[in-house]
Amino acid sequence: MDSRAVQEVLAETGTWAPDTVTVGVTDADATLASHGPTDRRLWLASVTKLLSAYGVLLAAEEGQLSLDEPVEVPGTLEEVTVRHLLAHAGGLAATPGGNHRPPEERRIYADWGYGVLGELVEQRVGLPFAEHLTIEVFEPLGMAATTLEGAPGHGARGSVDDLLRFARELLAPTLLPAERLAEATRVAYPGLDGVVPGYGRRSPNDWGLGFELKGGKSDHWMGQRLPPETFGHFGRSGAFLWVDPTRGLAAAELADREFGDWARQVWGAFNDRLLAALLGEGT
Repeated sequence: MDSRAVQEVLAETGTWAPDTVTVGVTDADATLASHGPTDRRLWLASVTKLLSAYGVLLAAEEGQLSLDEPVEVPGTLEEVTVRHLLAHAGGLAATPGGNHRPPEERRIYADWGYGVLGELVEQRVGLPFAEHLTIEVFEPLGMAATTLEGAPGHGARGSVDDLLRFARELLAPTLLPAERLAEATRVAYPGLDGVVPGYGRRSPNDWGLGFELKGGKSDHWMGQRLPPETFGHFGRSGAFLWVDPTRGLAAAELADREFGDWARQVWGAFNDRLLAALLGEGT
């Protein structure tokens, strides 16, 4: 790693449109470099889905539910499972009350499906979903600044420091068996087309169980240089988290301005330069 080059790339975020941008990179052991107020609590938006998916996976691991059990979803006529909802493959319309499709036909990004999953977990564990995440995920990983304050699909607030703690769990799991995490970060229902919010239609639109996969996507928020195995999520709050399991590296970013043209213009190239610096290849 070229430490100076990494710090220079991270410092570029100070020129971005938001008033506050905070960013950091980590390996499986510790934070490697950071820039900005990494302890500041900001809205995670859809990066929340990674945390919520982990809570669902832990409930499955503990035998409180099955990934392949059917879930009652209002308005659907065909059987939709937990696995379908995690992978946005259940055919749910983007918003409740829309026109649903058969499962496994298309990747439709349905934020509200995570609310359905949250309700299922609550019923099975006998606790509010936010409390379940606190007990099962946040407290064991030392994520003291992170709370779920709204919907399981987008309602968490937290810090870059905490996201990097979570990233280290994803690089070297301690709460979830490695084989379960490996299953969650492989493509679920391969070959499905769909839309990456803010970026348009992708064919295929690879997704795991809660985790977006880089796959072969171009013009993407992760950039061009990260390998297909990279997984993560970005959020409408101007946040992202990616994990490259092939190199044991991860990066997280939070901002105080919602996703828009500013993010589309800088994220991809930034992540390409960051990876080059981390690999000591120059930028």
